[in-house]
Amino acid sequence: MSTERYNARDAEPRWQKTWTDREIFATKNDDPRPKYYVLEMFPYPSGRIHMGHVRNYTMGDVVARYKRARGFSVLHPMGWDAFGMPAENAAMERKVHPRAWTYDNIAAMKKQLQSMGLSLDWAREIATCDPNYYRHQQAMFLDFLKAGLVERKQSKVNWDPVDQTVLANEQVIDGRGWRSGALVEQRELTQWFFKISDYAQDLLDSIDMLDRWPDKVRLMQRNWIGRSEGLFVRFALDPKTTPAGETELDVFTTRPDTLFGAKFMAIAPDHPLATAAAAKNPQLAEFIAECKRHGTAQEVIDKAEKLGFDTGIKAVHPLDPTWQLPVYVANFILMDYGTGAIFGCPAHDQRDLDFVNKYGLGNVPVVCPPGQDPKTFVITDTAYDGDGTMINSRFLDGMTIEQAKDEVAKRLESETRGNKAVATRQVNFRLRDWGISRQRYWGCPIPIIYCESCGIVPVPKKDLPVKLPEDVSFDRPGNPLDRHEAWKHVACPSCGKPARRETDTMDTFVDSSWYFARFTDPWIDTAPTDRKVVDRWLPVDQYIGGIEHAILHLLYSRFFTRAMKKTDHIGLDEPFAGLFTQGMVVHETYRKQDGTFVMPAEVTIEGMGDQRKATLTATGEPIEIGHIEKMSKSKRNTVDPDDIIGGYGADTARWFVLSDSPPERDVIWTEEGVQGSWRFVQRLWRLVGEIADIAAKAPADRPASFGATATAVRKAAHSALAKVSEDIEKLRFNRCVAHIYEFANALSSAIGDITSPADITPDLAFAIREAGDILVQLFAPMMPHLAEECWVVLGHQSLVSMQGWPEVETGLLVENTITLPVQVNGKKRADVTVPRDAGNSDIEAAVLTLDAVKKALDGKAPKKVIVVPQRIVNVVA
Repeated sequence: MSTERYNARDAEPRWQKTWTDREIFATKNDDPRPKYYVLEMFPYPSGRIHMGHVRNYTMGDVVARYKRARGFSVLHPMGWDAFGMPAENAAMERKVHPRAWTYDNIAAMKKQLQSMGLSLDWAREIATCDPNYYRHQQAMFLDFLKAGLVERKQSKVNWDPVDQTVLANEQVIDGRGWRSGALVEQRELTQWFFKISDYAQDLLDSIDMLDRWPDKVRLMQRNWIGRSEGLFVRFALDPKTTPAGETELDVFTTRPDTLFGAKFMAIAPDHPLATAAAAKNPQLAEFIAECKRHGTAQEVIDKAEKLGFDTGIKAVHPLDPTWQLPVYVANFILMDYGTGAIFGCPAHDQRDLDFVNKYGLGNVPVVCPPGQDPKTFVITDTAYDGDGTMINSRFLDGMTIEQAKDEVAKRLESETRGNKAVATRQVNFRLRDWGISRQRYWGCPIPIIYCESCGIVPVPKKDLPVKLPEDVSFDRPGNPLDRHEAWKHVACPSCGKPARRETDTMDTFVDSSWYFARFTDPWIDTAPTDRKVVDRWLPVDQYIGGIEHAILHLLYSRFFTRAMKKTDHIGLDEPFAGLFTQGMVVHETYRKQDGTFVMPAEVTIEGMGDQRKATLTATGEPIEIGHIEKMSKSKRNTVDPDDIIGGYGADTARWFVLSDSPPERDVIWTEEGVQGSWRFVQRLWRLVGEIADIAAKAPADRPASFGATATAVRKAAHSALAKVSEDIEKLRFNRCVAHIYEFANALSSAIGDITSPADITPDLAFAIREAGDILVQLFAPMMPHLAEECWVVLGHQSLVSMQGWPEVETGLLVENTITLPVQVNGKKRADVTVPRDAGNSDIEAAVLTLDAVKKALDGKAPKKVIVVPQRIVNVVA
């Protein structure tokens, strides 16, 4: 070997240039081989990659390189989720244009990703802020509109008063905007919506077919779609108590069996009945206004104190006309769910129980748990929501919950009020239509024009893209598009009269809901997709990303694929056949005595275990070692990938993030772990050099037979090959690493047993050369630069990145011996190892030579030796 140590700084950029110059990762759409599409969720161009990116993209790269070696035509592209509020915030803070900030970040992050040696087809690179991308998104919006999948309607929204934009429920954290931190308000705005609710049942049913998705993600999707079967009940109102003589209040309930436990009715603050009552009651109006000062996120509402206002309105119990229930306006009822009204059964719903306990309304249990005495069963602070028998429910007493539900439904369905049934069975969904309007500049413009004469006018497709204007100002909050008079005011495409553009832009989730389809042919100019090409590549065979996208991004992408199918842009329903959600990269936190956090690079650690101590490297100041947490800028516990790659090499970083823990779990980043990975890189380099020296003596042709030592080497090689192949297929990368460690140890041991040149027989030299090739090919998907360098050392003229995956010789996986436990008078005394095909007499002879058996027999002959084939040997003394 030319050098004793592997030099990553020299090797990695050299091999990256070779791969780029030879375009070996470019994918041709007319490649006749079987396809395999592996994709990691594309990043937002924040300016720097983090260790989470390193882990995510390394996992995808291992799969891509492995499948390429397996003979597949692999599509492995990269792009940028480039629109969003951070770019506008940067424009305001740094006095730069969002476009310039975004593309500078893309350039920086692309350089970082390329330094990782990822086998990406960069020719397919896309950025969602590119007009050539969002032009097709605008065209699909118009197609969806024509197909009835888009509508414009008024809706209650979460409004961020600082960012001055609508927020999705998931972007409201503890009642505050996820970026600005401002208290979120509720407003009524006219918005554009995708009608995802049209596909609610289909999206739910199809989850069962996603058998290569994690169970937890499928459950999260089911819960978000939220199908519920129940009863739509028309409660009569006492018109003497209503503000304008209203006579009915509609309620959807999944628990009609608990009607006899009802203690109150509750309506949402923006329910029409609440609005009417508030017009005559200033105190109620103020209560409603206070409710609207909080977000609409279910999580926020669930955590908030349950508050209500008694309107004085009375509802009539549907099963007893003499029973009246008070109607409250309550802060925990949403107009968007069900009918915006409920009946409260506090004994069997914790939220309702908290409410009645606050207002002294009491409760009556109507379901008795198994084993409880109905006469003594009471509810105090904890509601009972389990199974049981009906009690305190008149004609329902003694029934099961399901029997009671059915009986109530039958009775109320048979009764009429005003020629309508008092109740009807109904299916409801938690899923609501997707509001895509955002009041910001840096997003895809919605291609709509408003004309006083013609109304809503779609922008003609020939005029697409509707480009964002360059000359905008970010000197104050709000949407610059709304202030850009020259861009905003246009002639109507239909009548030519003065009109105005839609100044809202699309939710960035739209951009990421179809990028995987665009990757299949990003060069096509006439349509978003080429049907022949996209239908061949999709679905994505392996999609990899964070669990934080388990609901919205995946659900929206599933809807978008269906919408693209309806508008003839694609020929399938589900975009992702296989999904893997990796864990986070976490690190210790370090804090100075004044409470401020410092970065790992600024800290010196001494000692081991409980004796570990940290000091600030620059000053020697004692530093508190804190909890292990997700890497974040706020805790300053981040590690810069550039520092790791520059100091140890990309392959070391890749190996460490794959080796530390199962990929679905968090990986704890430690300096010791990285150094251990670097040492193993050097060990492999030395081992391959030793193998190369022996391989030079190997015959060109395979020997006719192999001796015991050569066979042992070949068994170790093919066993490792079989195990790594299986575990890559199952994305168990940490187990692959363990197998390679074990294989390297076995090879080192075999070479160490060679004491003289005479020991290197032709069959052993051949076996070691074969094992060396297999070893390098096994770690090539994980450490591709080192593998290329080692491949050269082994004498190959080709690139290992273009090499086919080695074939397992299954005959070498079968063990020729078997180890059996040996019992004497029923007590285990020893184990015996015999040839797998040994006869009973041979096994008996081997057992009787064991020292432990001789001692147990005490010189006497056994009465009997019983051999249970392939399982156990029993000696009867």
